[in-house]
Amino acid sequence: MFGLEISSVPVTLPVLQRIFDSSFEDMQWIVNAYTLAVTSILMATGALVDRFGRRIVFLISLAMFGFTSLLCGLAQDVPTLIVGRALQGASGGAMLISQVAVLSNQFAPGRERARAFSAWGVLLGIGLGFGPTIGGALVDRMGWEWVFLIHALLAAPTFLLLWFGVEKSRHGAARALDIPGIITLSLCVFGLVFAITRGPEKGFTSAYTLSIIAGSALAFAAFIRAERTSKQPAFDFSVFGSPRFSGALMGSIGMNFSFWPFMIYIPIYFQVGLGYDPMTTGLALLAYTVPTLIFPPLGERLVVRFGPAVAIPAGLFTIGLGFLLMKLGSVAAHPSALTMLPGCLFAGAGLGLTNTLVTNTTTGAVPAERAGMASGIDMTARMLTLAVNIALMGAILMAGILSQLRAHLPAIIDATLLRRLAERVVAGDLDASRDGIATLHALDPSGAVLRAALTHGFGWTMMYGGIGAWLLGGLSLLIFRRR
Repeated sequence: MFGLEISSVPVTLPVLQRIFDSSFEDMQWIVNAYTLAVTSILMATGALVDRFGRRIVFLISLAMFGFTSLLCGLAQDVPTLIVGRALQGASGGAMLISQVAVLSNQFAPGRERARAFSAWGVLLGIGLGFGPTIGGALVDRMGWEWVFLIHALLAAPTFLLLWFGVEKSRHGAARALDIPGIITLSLCVFGLVFAITRGPEKGFTSAYTLSIIAGSALAFAAFIRAERTSKQPAFDFSVFGSPRFSGALMGSIGMNFSFWPFMIYIPIYFQVGLGYDPMTTGLALLAYTVPTLIFPPLGERLVVRFGPAVAIPAGLFTIGLGFLLMKLGSVAAHPSALTMLPGCLFAGAGLGLTNTLVTNTTTGAVPAERAGMASGIDMTARMLTLAVNIALMGAILMAGILSQLRAHLPAIIDATLLRRLAERVVAGDLDASRDGIATLHALDPSGAVLRAALTHGFGWTMMYGGIGAWLLGGLSLLIFRRR
């Protein structure tokens, strides 16, 4: 359920934008409300599990995930959907951490626990890998609502399985909630995402945007102070002194600089840029997601032979190569899923090589009693980077579209109208006359200029993902080599 929800929703975004006649910024918040809520709850769930018990937290979070999925599916407007997504993300994040705690407690260390986590990882991977295809089929056959409602149906039998199958357990010494850390970090990331999302409209150098960025910086400073003075901090900064831990963490950040945030936008390219329906888009995206399930065993062989200092940067380099190949595929004479295929395969293969290695290396770089804390830092870094880069990629996409429109449209068109037209392009509405730009409609009745603008914007986004993965891969390599 958790994996499926992450990867199936992006396929619905172009449909939601048309149905609700909403802005591109609204679509970003539908995704980021979920991501930010998951990030916020991750830091608290460990303490809640220790205090109230693994089973009860798991059952409550599952029930809430089902209820909030129902709320999302029944939403009649974008604000309701965004609120529902935030609540769904909070319950989903708690559900994810509870799963790990339950499996660790219920299965004995060694072979039994390894088999349990292997099965769990396979099912989570299936949800992530086949989510776009399942989401596309649901949108095509039953409507966008069922991308959310399916979880309300799954929650009921899953609740019964957990009620009868999970043992009651509680940690001996309950930890206190790190309230100052949770609040300050959440405010920092929310402010940064908000500034990036609103920046293109308000101006990144405007007093409005700069004041929000300054507030985020203050919240981050308060977070560092809170963690350094707390008796039970969620973040122990001393672990960053380990080159293995910090080098692997660059791998986490690199994946969420490129592969995962682009998962939100690549369905828009296939549906709007290439003209595919949601079902065909989901099938085409198998080339992007299925390699993430196939290549982890090869990643394990690489780390045994060469060590994580080579394997993790190599995985990030492969992701970056995939993005640059996708960029080439998008500017082919006749772009299609076939021209995008090599890039999608390389990007997915790179993630498959990197994903498991990063988690194993971060937890293995610290003493066993601190593995949970290291895993929490890794997961939090992933979600924070994902939230920020969803906003950044969206801003880069819009900037690329606007750049192309300014180059080809009459200079008399004002900036507000241009931005509204760019949002229409992202939504797949290529009829310029709807925005009252009669001159453009007469010059470009087929919408060729608008399609070229969309391709240009996605080219910028793919370059950002590729170069970002390579830079983080190089930084990871440098940190690993540090004595």
